Amino acid sequence: MNIGITVYPSYGGSGIVGSELGRELAARGHTVHFISSSLPTRLIELNDRVQFHEVEMMSYPLFEHQPYDLALATKMATVARSEKLDLLHVHYAIPHSISAILARESIKQKRYVPVITTLHGTDITLVGADRSYLPITRYGLQQSDGVTSVSKFLKQATIETFDFDEIEVIPNFICPSHYQKIDDSPLKHELAPNGERIVVHLSNFRAVKRPVDCVEIFAKAVEKGADARLVMVGDGPEYSAAHHRARTRGVLDKVHFVGKQPNIADYLGIADVSLLPSELESFGLAALEAQACEVPVVASRVGGIPEVVTDGETGFLSDVGDTEKMSDDVLRLLNNEDLRRAFGARGRELAVSRYSTQKIIPQYIAFYEQVLKKTQTAAAA
Repeated sequence: MNIGITVYPSYGGSGIVGSELGRELAARGHTVHFISSSLPTRLIELNDRVQFHEVEMMSYPLFEHQPYDLALATKMATVARSEKLDLLHVHYAIPHSISAILARESIKQKRYVPVITTLHGTDITLVGADRSYLPITRYGLQQSDGVTSVSKFLKQATIETFDFDEIEVIPNFICPSHYQKIDDSPLKHELAPNGERIVVHLSNFRAVKRPVDCVEIFAKAVEKGADARLVMVGDGPEYSAAHHRARTRGVLDKVHFVGKQPNIADYLGIADVSLLPSELESFGLAALEAQACEVPVVASRVGGIPEVVTDGETGFLSDVGDTEKMSDDVLRLLNNEDLRRAFGARGRELAVSRYSTQKIIPQYIAFYEQVLKKTQTAAAA
């Protein structure tokens, strides 16, 4: 197949999943065309089967804000025709599905290119639920030729918000050979020079991820006797607040803010505990990646996280904001190597058996084929 993929080229779950989906599809013989404003995150190698088409923004004094959605639609239509795309797969309903539908309609007299929309969370739970965006988001879902969501939780949220239930659940995934435990590395000695345990947090540092809570949880664990370092991977709006909390709590010397990293498996592979105290997670990709590296997860019991983290088996779940319990859970795991290893082994087992690329990528391919067959049948009729 010849597939167009559009993602937000940012340090977030949807961009990561879209990028890695494209690479996996290419490895299976398909050709993937990324259509985006900049090179998507983790897309580090282009070749004949993985190509990139940049959306160029028009600068015109009349426009206070550059019309990205229209520029994207134009680029989608151009690429769809020139590259003879079989379908457009967009990640996030707003504005990507709307742009793709506009592109499809603009060229359908010569070539009908089906649109598949994958919902990742914020497009439904936050943006889509905003009353001003609700009608156009519903339209994007209804007019898509196929819709998928990354979790059962997100599918149910979409049904409740938009009264739309034609959704296939295809969860996020990991490559088992890429995400693995690393027994020893120079990075581990650099971050924990005295052999301290490593607690890691990975996110885009938005408020919904509660990175400040991570610092508070860690500080409380240190007060209770934890000999550890906290590694904060990523960057975003809450960086300054998290840094300030580390300083005021007296643990700044034990916290490493390492920014965005191209290969997070290097950090997860050497970690002992992963922190994910989010206010909302539609799936919890960071938790899955940690478990694949045999790292127990301490997280909030929200959204799709319970579908990924089994409380008491692969990690511990708590109410949002319960930093006291989370710090106790972190300390319990750090102080009990047998428990930590047991949780890690079980987490790896679940990650590989349920969410490996070998299991999930064929689901996407089958869904593509199903949508193509449906649209071809409709065209023939």
